[in-house]
Amino acid sequence: MSTYVEWDALGNILLWGLIVGAGLPALFAIGVRIAEGPGARDEDGRISTGRKVLSGLCFGIAALTVLGAVAYIAAGGH
Repeated sequence: MSTYVEWDALGNILLWGLIVGAGLPALFAIGVRIAEGPGARDEDGRISTGRKVLSGLCFGIAALTVLGAVAYIAAGGH
């Protein structure tokens, strides 16, 4: 049976599928939760600078990952 299955390739697909397929949306959701979750705003209705920076970091990582993947595919790296 192992002659028909490339276990290294299967593990690689599983790993990247979990990272990109579950990790990236989770990172984006964490950014949303930080920016607009319970307790995000103070008495004046403003979001603290730390929360803005942290949520921006989450959104930036997600955006750079998507743009990097598009560039990789467009360059023929499939």
